[in-house]
This record gives sequence, C-alpha cells and structure tokens, in this order.
Amino acid sequence: MSTQSAPAPLLIACALGIERFALRSGGDRGGAGGPVTVLRTGMGPQAAERAVTRALADPAYGEAAVLATGFCAGLAPGMHPGDLVVAEDTRDPRGTVPCVGTELLVKELVRAVPGRTVHTGPLTGSDHVVRGHERSDLLATGAIAVDMESAATLLSAVRAGERPVAAVRVVVDAPEHELVRIGTVRGGISAFRVLRSVLPAFYEWHRSLLLPRR
Repeated sequence: MSTQSAPAPLLIACALGIERFALRSGGDRGGAGGPVTVLRTGMGPQAAERAVTRALADPAYGEAAVLATGFCAGLAPGMHPGDLVVAEDTRDPRGTVPCVGTELLVKELVRAVPGRTVHTGPLTGSDHVVRGHERSDLLATGAIAVDMESAATLLSAVRAGERPVAAVRVVVDAPEHELVRIGTVRGGISAFRVLRSVLPAFYEWHRSLLLPRR
C-alpha cells in the first residue's frame, strides 16, 4: 500500500520557450491526475541534464513522472511536419532508456489530435541539428526521429530515481521537408498547433500511472 498523501507529480520537460508557450496555451491543468510542471530546460543535452537533475533534486518531485516533449526531426521517409513521434525508447552514446505506456500514449494522442499520424520507435539524441546524410545514418541505427534533449532528459530522470518516463515529439523537420526549405514556416505552424493539443494525452498517461496495480 502506498504511503503517499498526494499523487506523484508530472514533470513535462521541453527545451524552447515556443514549446513551453504551446503547452501552456493548450489548456488548463483541470484534467491532470496530480501536480503538473512544464519545465523549460534550454537547448541541448547538457542544458537538459542540468535542468532536469536540478528539478528532481526538489523533494516535492522525488517520485515525479517525467515526460520529454517538444519538436523533433523525423528520419523516416514519408514523415511530415505535424506528425507525432511516441518513443519506445530514447538513446544516445551514454545509454538507452525504455519508455513506459507507449501504447496508451498512442491511443490518447490519436484521440487528442485526430487526423495526425503517430509514429512509434526509438528516438535518438544529438548535440546538434541533424541534416542531410546524417539523417540516413541515424535511420540506419533503427531510430525514427532525433532531437537534442529527450535522451538526456530521460537518462537524467532515471538516474535521479526510479520513475515512469516517456517522450513524445512533434515533427517539425523531415527528410522531404528540411528546415532550410521554403516550407519551414508552414511546417512550424503545423507542429505548433499539434503541440498545443497534446496535454490531454499526457494527463491520461499520468493518470494511468496512478491507478492501483492488479
């Protein structure tokens, strides 16, 4: 039997101010199963590691579930801006972290953002923006998308203590829609609108973690 007097909180980590704005403008916290914090970590794996480690050092977040989100670059042909990526695991040179509740997240995202394609697979980390031939090199490792913070976020989270972790990203840049192209603005707007809509799925994921085990 749990001795917690309140549900474990949910820490949603993103790198950019525009990502945090999208999440905060996407709805209130009324559907959450416990306290929710949207943490802006700053760009890059080092910034994510510092911010998440510092946040989880607070005793109030000692058992927090952690979900990394924001924008990403798709690696697989046929991906489009506004598509969603639910990570089965996150990986970088320091290790691989399995994600929890992937199937539930997919189901809830389909409900929250109807009409959008949801991809599942490994999400890899990079310390720089990936372009050109690097995409095919990373795709060959089995990864379907890449960003700079998710792997560092989840690795820092599990190193700080046992907890559920997940990563959901919105594709803003894909093989046929690279950021250097003229379609960047349209792709960015599409991804922003999708990111505004994901919170209900995150809340359902969090609530499912709070249910008693059978």
